[in-house]
Amino acid sequence: MCKRFEGRVAFVTGGSRGIGKGIAKLFLEEGAKVAIIDINQEALNETASEFAQLGFDVYTKAANVVNANEVEIAIQEVVEKYGSLDILVNNAGIIRDNLLFKMTDDDWQQVMDVHLKGSFNAARAAQKYMVERKYGRIINISSTSALGNRGQANYAAAKAGLQGFTKTLAIELGKFGITTNAVAPGFIQTEMTKATAERIGVPFDKYVKVAAAEIPVQRGGKPEDIANAVAFFADEKSSFVNGQVLYVAGGPKA
Repeated sequence: MCKRFEGRVAFVTGGSRGIGKGIAKLFLEEGAKVAIIDINQEALNETASEFAQLGFDVYTKAANVVNANEVEIAIQEVVEKYGSLDILVNNAGIIRDNLLFKMTDDDWQQVMDVHLKGSFNAARAAQKYMVERKYGRIINISSTSALGNRGQANYAAAKAGLQGFTKTLAIELGKFGITTNAVAPGFIQTEMTKATAERIGVPFDKYVKVAAAEIPVQRGGKPEDIANAVAFFADEKSSFVNGQVLYVAGGPKA
């Protein structure tokens, strides 16, 4: 039986944990060659080892998406290793939550740099290989926070910016057989949400329970929920879906 992404090469930023790891795992299971970059070498090693135990060989490299040169080198190495780059998932992200009057310049700039500059760097580096082959899928990970969220002026602005970035790339790159779409997760149970619960002093189980009570499907999301949405956009058959934002939040969010 032919797997959905047999013969395709996927590049996932921030792919060593959480949503990124879930996306990488699905691509591997569906037959793709997968490359992951992350700034956390220890997490990269753990993920590579875990995937190896499942029988998957993964390219990993410690790289900072904010550094254009590091991203370009990683993408070049992936193309040289696997022969192409077909799918880019801009997933790398951080949070520096605070109310506006407490938010520092660094809180603002770091979030902007990782989400927006990082996605710009990766997309710019990847598109030239995709244009040559007249095929590509770019999927940006936005968030329901793009609609506004208390304590996240920086994160909300960055995630909303990614939606504008997505729609613009869709317009510019569509004629080259490249589609660009975005997935906007709601509450997803990851290391990032655990860190948020810890920061506000709430046990994670209670944090999930309270969040789930506000979600129509009455549960928190999991990385595989987002991976499934990413796979839809990445599918070769989704060539007429371009410039869209899909909210994956257990209910209507936009």
